[in-house]
Amino acid sequence: MRDPALTILLVEDDPNIAEPLIFGLQQEGFRVLHATDGLQGLKIARAERIDLVLLDVILPGMDGFTLCRMLRRESAVPIIMLTARSQEMDRVMGLELGADDYVVKPFSFRELLARVRALLRRRALDRGDTPASDQLRIGEIILDRAARRVWRRGLPVELTQREFELLRLLMENAGKAMSRHELLDRVWGENWVGDPRTLDVHIHWLREKLEDDPSSPRYIQTIRGYGYRFVDPGAPTPDPS
Repeated sequence: MRDPALTILLVEDDPNIAEPLIFGLQQEGFRVLHATDGLQGLKIARAERIDLVLLDVILPGMDGFTLCRMLRRESAVPIIMLTARSQEMDRVMGLELGADDYVVKPFSFRELLARVRALLRRRALDRGDTPASDQLRIGEIILDRAARRVWRRGLPVELTQREFELLRLLMENAGKAMSRHELLDRVWGENWVGDPRTLDVHIHWLREKLEDDPSSPRYIQTIRGYGYRFVDPGAPTPDPS
């Protein structure tokens, strides 16, 4: 099945990797734009409508981690990191910066293609309309579970996959204090191994996108020494007596 309307940005400076990747993706019907360094990749991403980014880590000038961070500040476009590094912390860093997936070199084209298609299918859900029963509404925030879309004050909010899952879990349990352990297990998976501070990073990103003043959050409250709680700022405060 071909996807002629979908555009992939490949940021890779090694022609031995880039050329066969471009050929293979074009054979599958994708439009491929190619950048050989981070700055060029950023310019293309800002100028073109990109559906997915394949991003090498080691690049001349701006490296892949820096470019990933900049892209994620501006867009929720799916990002797959391509890296020759197999160390766990390098993979964790890429995911914490907002990448959706990573592939360690050398990799097979079929494996990469499967990951590309999986992320694009997930992205396609963001463009569908769903019944009101699939929506969560708290205060000025609306979250559509099926379409995987979020609005604040009627304006769309671009979230990464992990940010969306974290927000969905918090909103589904609005008013309930959720422990850090539970949030990590349910959003990152029970077998996930990494720095638990990644949860705080994602909470910080959510607050920047959802709160008027992230330093004084109205929706996502910190339960010191325990975890976080999502609240409706317009709801009456319970009488402790």
